[in-house]
Amino acid sequence: MKELVPIAEGIAAILKQRGETVAVAESSSGGLIVAALLAIAGASNYFIGGSVTYTRKAMTELLGLGADSFGQMRGLTEPTALVLARAMRARLATTWAISEIGAAGPTGSRYGDAAGTSAIAVAGPIERSAIVRTGSGDRVANMSAFARAALELFEAALKEQR
Repeated sequence: MKELVPIAEGIAAILKQRGETVAVAESSSGGLIVAALLAIAGASNYFIGGSVTYTRKAMTELLGLGADSFGQMRGLTEPTALVLARAMRARLATTWAISEIGAAGPTGSRYGDAAGTSAIAVAGPIERSAIVRTGSGDRVANMSAFARAALELFEAALKEQR
């Protein structure tokens, strides 16, 4: 987690300066994205909320996703991550939202994605998404790698949006 804090500090500075807000929907990173953002003093100025949407039930209940939304979701893909980020942004009415969905390991996902695979996305004034592949089944290391990649993607989107 300590390696995530410097990235979160840069994000926090930009969000505070602009008066923008963020929410997070994460899965296999298990709350590490939220924890990094909340580790920065003054997080209440920009962080609205987040959830670990680990199951379809959580996605339905916490993000308000209906059956039609799941029809757009095909495993650990960028479009899937974007559906989640857009839903969280709408649900909490934030400027930005970050999402992560993956297979931390030691086994792959039920969709056939290998362990160490995650789809991450940012929804806001601009949208960005990416696939992360660590090639590892190390669950804890993958959780951290997924959170880092999501925070880095968000920081890049913030800088690009200036």
